[in-house]
Amino acid sequence: MQGKVRMDSELVVLTPATPSDGVLLSNLLELYIHDLSDIFTQLELGPDGRFGYPRLPLYFSEPDRRLAYLIRYGSRIAGFALVMRGSPAVEEVDVHDIAEFFVMRRYRRRGVGRRAATLLWQQLPGKWTVRVSEGNPAALAFWTRAVAEHTGGKATQWTRPGDPRAWRVLYFDSHEPGPG
Repeated sequence: MQGKVRMDSELVVLTPATPSDGVLLSNLLELYIHDLSDIFTQLELGPDGRFGYPRLPLYFSEPDRRLAYLIRYGSRIAGFALVMRGSPAVEEVDVHDIAEFFVMRRYRRRGVGRRAATLLWQQLPGKWTVRVSEGNPAALAFWTRAVAEHTGGKATQWTRPGDPRAWRVLYFDSHEPGPG
């Protein structure tokens, strides 16, 4: 049977990743970066056939500054979220910043990413930035909608220069969720 099936968002679970999840996260990062290589053409495979993500070990060695989460749909791995305290977009040291966020293609456009983002904002209440490349229209639509739904439209947006494309920055306080 072909077609879109709406998934039960209650089955979406967000759990902190541990150092034993490092290989899993590394493998998921390869899928994520491969997806981004359509947008960021400067991304190249290394001589080992992998893109690599050199900052991944920091998410386990700097727990006060970097947080890694796994996204599951039921018992299946559906993606990940990497969060930093502090953001290159604002000068506030306590703001949370979504450094990387990935939902596997089979779970996209079914509410899994939106539910995972909401769970993240609920688990880490406070001020947030989400930075999205203007060259990634699907991610831009996703984040604009997810943040607007969570905040009831109370987020601030601006554009920040970037190379090769500008970045949209969404800034909001997850203490002040909107309706729903």
